[in-house]
Amino acid sequence: MYKTTLKESYFPAQGGELPAPMTIGDLLQSSATAYGASIAMKELLVDGSFGRQWSFENLLSDARSLSNALASRHPQKARIAVFANNVPEWILLEMGAALAGLTLVTVNPAFQRKELKYVLEQSEAEAIYFVEQFRGNPIGEIVRDVCKDLPQVKHQIQLDDLDTLFDGQNVISSRIVSPSDPAQIQYTSGTTGFPKGALLHHHGLVRNAIETMARVGLDASSSYVHHMPLFHTIGCAALALGGIAHGATMLLAPAFDPVMIANVIDREQTDFVSGVPTMLTALISELERTHRKAGYVQHMISGGAMVSPQLCRKAQEVFGASVQIAYGQTETSPVISQTWADDDVTDLTETIGQPSPFVEVSIRDVNTNQVMPIGEQGEICCRGYNVMTGYNNNSAATADTIHSDGWLHTGDLGTMDSRGYLRITGRKKEMIIRGGENLFPVEIENAVLEHPDVHECAIVGVPDPQLGEQVACFMSATSDIRPSDQELKHFIRGQLSPQKTPSYWIWVDNWPMTGSGKIQKFQLRDQFVEGRFKKQVERPGSTILQQSGSS
Repeated sequence: MYKTTLKESYFPAQGGELPAPMTIGDLLQSSATAYGASIAMKELLVDGSFGRQWSFENLLSDARSLSNALASRHPQKARIAVFANNVPEWILLEMGAALAGLTLVTVNPAFQRKELKYVLEQSEAEAIYFVEQFRGNPIGEIVRDVCKDLPQVKHQIQLDDLDTLFDGQNVISSRIVSPSDPAQIQYTSGTTGFPKGALLHHHGLVRNAIETMARVGLDASSSYVHHMPLFHTIGCAALALGGIAHGATMLLAPAFDPVMIANVIDREQTDFVSGVPTMLTALISELERTHRKAGYVQHMISGGAMVSPQLCRKAQEVFGASVQIAYGQTETSPVISQTWADDDVTDLTETIGQPSPFVEVSIRDVNTNQVMPIGEQGEICCRGYNVMTGYNNNSAATADTIHSDGWLHTGDLGTMDSRGYLRITGRKKEMIIRGGENLFPVEIENAVLEHPDVHECAIVGVPDPQLGEQVACFMSATSDIRPSDQELKHFIRGQLSPQKTPSYWIWVDNWPMTGSGKIQKFQLRDQFVEGRFKKQVERPGSTILQQSGSS
């Protein structure tokens, strides 16, 4: 850990002079030179067997070929979207786009038509690269349907159509790309109900990946199953770029499947494991079910929610390694702080660690913006190389998030102790964290309110022992008609992806209100926890509740 004794809740950047900025292409070239014929990436098939594989040299060669192909059809700085699960071509597209000076727009493969249309329009993407389907979601059908009304999208290319994907690879391109250029646009839902596209530059993504995996202890002898979604910064940046940076071997899984992944971890004796707490719990359960222990694991990292002391002890028992927590957000490329492997149990389970190298962190008064005294709650703020350029075509939201002094305001509330260790105590904004996935109420509320039988609604995160939080929809009816939970779920699933679908549908006759007439969501959450809503109807998969005492 860094040895500091702070006098106020401000942690100055550590690590000395910031290394020279790099592009993603620079990183790939450097690793190809350093690690050559060593294996960079192996494709895992759904049954856990291996498919194709790439050495670091092969990865650079294919990325250059794809870069030429992309440059032959897209002008520099064009935006291209990728709508797919974890397939090797996703990684190649990330590298090829970076070399060609393009901006990659990442899309959740669970998205539906409305969500995809918004992202393509807002990002002004001129192409979309996709897989035909993923876990029952007809991605190809969605793409073709949405793009009929979007003439700006000039190219629709399936990632497994390699002839089309690499068409033009012999047209040599030598574009100059700067570390400050945008490499990706990743969308984070906003409190206004409209997702915001965070513009992430090469320098932030590359350096953050290097430093995050360095603190974990990843090196050229390491191997790991990569099952975290690539459309997230933790997947495509921290894990993918971090693995490449340190010469590790990445076993790319198409999706998270605890049985398959536990088998691969055991078979290959991988020494690094990652996942949000729910994933780690599932992997531990599978290994215990089959009476296996993974004592060869040396490094573990998690994020998205706090790791409970019980899970930490279980992980130590089954994997033989401590779980390091990484905290951050898309806007910070993504990691802001991280625990250390040799931290004690209290720090590992009750804090989010010390700030990453070359990053300043402060706790500030939400009203005055003044730095708070040690141990007092305020908003967690960050300043450094990892901060995004801004929100795409949204200067107002950018100014609200990144102040004129360069400090990014996370919207999370927390404290800092004299050593610089951070704790999260709450959220200034209404974000719900479900299994590591950030969900924002207004987007879901807007969708629910399109139902003719719902007069008013409030989306609230309620505690869940497995996922951290679940989505609860509190509603009032426009008449005596109250649709069933299945009807409501079907209605929402036509508009939003599965993780945004409420698990609880609760009819409310009397809203808790503020003096200015706003619904007090914290009161609804408290009432839910207190059990003040009784079951009205229960069906497999979800529950409709109503207020105690209502008719």
